Amino acid sequence: MKRTERHHLKENELVHTIESAREFVQGRQRQIVGAVIALVVIGLAFLGYKVLRQQSESRGQELLAQAMVALNARVVPAGEKTDAGDVPAAATLGATGTFATEDAKLNAAIPKLKAAADAYPDSNAGITARYHLAGALSALGKHQDAIQAFDDVAKRAGSSSLYGRMARLGKADTQAHAGQLDAAIATWKDMAASNTKDLPVDAILMELARAYAQKGNKDEARKTFTQIVDQHPDSPYTAEARAELENLKG
Repeated sequence: MKRTERHHLKENELVHTIESAREFVQGRQRQIVGAVIALVVIGLAFLGYKVLRQQSESRGQELLAQAMVALNARVVPAGEKTDAGDVPAAATLGATGTFATEDAKLNAAIPKLKAAADAYPDSNAGITARYHLAGALSALGKHQDAIQAFDDVAKRAGSSSLYGRMARLGKADTQAHAGQLDAAIATWKDMAASNTKDLPVDAILMELARAYAQKGNKDEARKTFTQIVDQHPDSPYTAEARAELENLKG
């Protein structure tokens, strides 16, 4: 086949392809326009979602910062002398003064933490605020409210996330202080048996052993204290575990 003939055939194929494409577009013009419009709408919706989320996160961080000012304020008992020129930590962050007692500080922080947690509950700031809210409630002895808040943190953050695991530990500690030892023991046993590397297993075992001792289960307490000594010899809890073992022997 001559070169000119091959070139002519290629031109015909190109013309045929273009004509086919044009016929395809013309026959489905309405569908194509609809698809383009749909893509544009989806793109705009996604962009709007991102902008709204960024604004929400920013506002949530502001509310969290305001709450943390109160939570981290100094406690200065009435009549206590301070060094000249010593600016209270709360004042350096824009707060007004300090608090005379720890309870007063926590009671002032709780409404701010709750406001930050409820405003944007699923944001990072909201989850962080609710975790600190749970801790403050627990410190004030409001155990059931604290347990509920810790459960909410774990639910929103995810049980495998850092805050999810911290919430489970906080809940177990609160349950132990509330006298719900069986529930606390179950949580600590489960977490001590997990293979997650970022969990302080020695600290968890220490709490578990104390709970067993508080419940009067000396055998399990002895076994758990021994586990700390044997498996975590460099732990800061090892000396206390040894002392507790001696007490159990006595």
